Amino acid sequence: MACAIPLIGYTDAFSARAGGRIAVKVSSTFSAPYRADLVRIFSGDPNPAGPGMRMEPVPSAFESTYPSRLQPVHAGSCGLVQADRLSLDGDWTLSVNVQPWRLADREPQAVLALSGGAGLALSVSKDGASLRVGDAVCHVGAPMLERRWYALRIVASGGALRLTQTPLQTDWGTDGAGEATLRAPPPVRAGTVLFAADFTVAPVPGAHPYRDHFDGRIEHPTFTCDGAVLAWWDFSQDIPTARITDRGPLGLHGAMVNQPTRAMRGSAWDGSSMRWSDKPEHYAAVHFHADDLNDCGWDTDFVFDVPPDLPSGVYGIRLRCEDAEDVVPVFVLPPPGAATAKVAVLFPTYTYQVYANYDRANFDAAFAARRAEWRSYPHHPAENKQFGLSTYDWHGDGSGVAYSSLMRPIMTMRAGYIAYVDLRGSGLRHFPSDLHLVAWLDAMGISFDAITDHDLEREGEALLGRYACVLTGTHPEYQTPRTWDALHGYISEGGRLVYLGGNGFYWRVAVSDAAPGVIEVRRAEGGTRAWASEPGEYYNALDRGYGGLWRRNGRPPQMLVGVGFSAQGRFEGSYYRRQPASHDADLAWMFAGIEGEVIGDFGYSGGGAAGFEVDRADPLLGTPPNARIVCSSETHQAHFGVTPEELLTPPANFGEPAGPRHLIRSDMVYFETAKGGAVFSVGSITFCGSLPWNGFDNQISRLIRNVVERFSASHP
Repeated sequence: MACAIPLIGYTDAFSARAGGRIAVKVSSTFSAPYRADLVRIFSGDPNPAGPGMRMEPVPSAFESTYPSRLQPVHAGSCGLVQADRLSLDGDWTLSVNVQPWRLADREPQAVLALSGGAGLALSVSKDGASLRVGDAVCHVGAPMLERRWYALRIVASGGALRLTQTPLQTDWGTDGAGEATLRAPPPVRAGTVLFAADFTVAPVPGAHPYRDHFDGRIEHPTFTCDGAVLAWWDFSQDIPTARITDRGPLGLHGAMVNQPTRAMRGSAWDGSSMRWSDKPEHYAAVHFHADDLNDCGWDTDFVFDVPPDLPSGVYGIRLRCEDAEDVVPVFVLPPPGAATAKVAVLFPTYTYQVYANYDRANFDAAFAARRAEWRSYPHHPAENKQFGLSTYDWHGDGSGVAYSSLMRPIMTMRAGYIAYVDLRGSGLRHFPSDLHLVAWLDAMGISFDAITDHDLEREGEALLGRYACVLTGTHPEYQTPRTWDALHGYISEGGRLVYLGGNGFYWRVAVSDAAPGVIEVRRAEGGTRAWASEPGEYYNALDRGYGGLWRRNGRPPQMLVGVGFSAQGRFEGSYYRRQPASHDADLAWMFAGIEGEVIGDFGYSGGGAAGFEVDRADPLLGTPPNARIVCSSETHQAHFGVTPEELLTPPANFGEPAGPRHLIRSDMVYFETAKGGAVFSVGSITFCGSLPWNGFDNQISRLIRNVVERFSASHP
């Protein structure tokens, strides 16, 4: 698919240290060259009443013009094996098990194709399996059902090819078995073996090399001759990787393309094991999707060699041509082993990646009107599906999206991108909303180093240990075991953490060196889920760990930051009320200069500092006994409800449609740890939207300044 956006780019990494390098990849539909330069991003709110869009040019070695070129996007996962050594002379048998998830009338989806000879394609549709060799075609004519397993077999004997379709489970009311024969077909040779797609006939430059992608699961494709195995591609092998292992004598190994989902239940799964690593033979299936996209694979246009003396911060690779512009964000860290400030902002790049290109299904006339009025970021996933899906989306076959890659343009990760038509504010989420914090730090004159989740995964606790104080973004929802451990270790060793968001530290996710740039999500039991993993598929393929909520892994967010996700509503905010602990004499520093008992009844995110997704303290879930609740939110709108993991029966059984109202609140907590450490948590996604209010002169701004100054001092 061609890129429909006139000018857009992506980088091979979200961040680099000073002295490092980032590759930049660009697609442009213009005939004229585009211009590239570097900007530092201080604010990304397009709301005319807000802090504005502020980017300042920075000299760079790559600043220049570059020739425009259209770079294609080829979606759809498949498997590829070079099999020239596989001889199909004489008699042979091909067998494969398939589970279609999306079937259409007379629209074949290729399960397996061979490029040698006249070409062979084994396909399925609602009408059953079909076989094509050259121009000769035969159809089984027995109906197939979605999400049912079938054994397909091609037997080459006596100069004919016989195709059989056999259901592997009983479905009352339909048979599903049948066969068909191709007599005197053209010669068949293996050449290249392609799983889950067919070869495009005579593709032109830039065109997709594959077609007729299969939506569903494939297991155990095998060639035999006289009972002897010629090739057996056992997908239960090397599950955490993209490798395809041939257990036959020729060792015809291959690779998966575009990250199909592995560790999937196969036809042998019987419920006796819920963890794929215990019985991998039960998880020998790979789920392929026509809309999988792992890596756009664009050529590099230029590189950003980060100067060793470039200050740490949030930057952008700005691309411009005629009236089009794209600013690709990058985070610059200090040189290796160094810190250039007492304060660091840990940008939640795993969460940015998980939500990448999420279509919230709210793109309507009102959204388009606001986008035009504010001249906000002009592109939206609803209009541009070519760059792949978010893990909050469903594949076209109805299965949930488990992987997200950074090797593609991410429209939602742009300054000025609005997520909601916010009648009381700006409607920003994720990266643009975290720029409210960046704008505040700049306005307060507080120096900070930028670090990211991806850096924390690579460097561990040592990355945080260089800083007296670490601030989170607005929504650090997704954490790997290594990032969770690093944060916990930092706090335990005397670090001071300011959690400035809501619904943080909620989902456990997986990454692996075997899948660079990819993050995996399994929506296991419980939690506010966009989709639900199938039973038996709760363990990640990439790291073998149990997916789902950190709470289900024995680490509720309260254990880390004192509060955890409790309730959610629409993108609206309320306020906090000070609690008795806020008047304790030893906390006078926290509320110095703050008047009134009500705090944060204003803001550019939903109109209030406590809103959308809110967290509460709970000793039973791990809130430390020395934690003090200094503020709690009130009067959340009627559409707010408690999270599913808080309920054992439907909410109506409690007498309230949204669940127990006392659980619908945001708690602001403070506690100290060993070795001089401390944690301050606000428990609300909309909190940072209040920082810029009234030119940064407000209660929320003052409160956080008090906390950051205290935490970044040598002795809190």
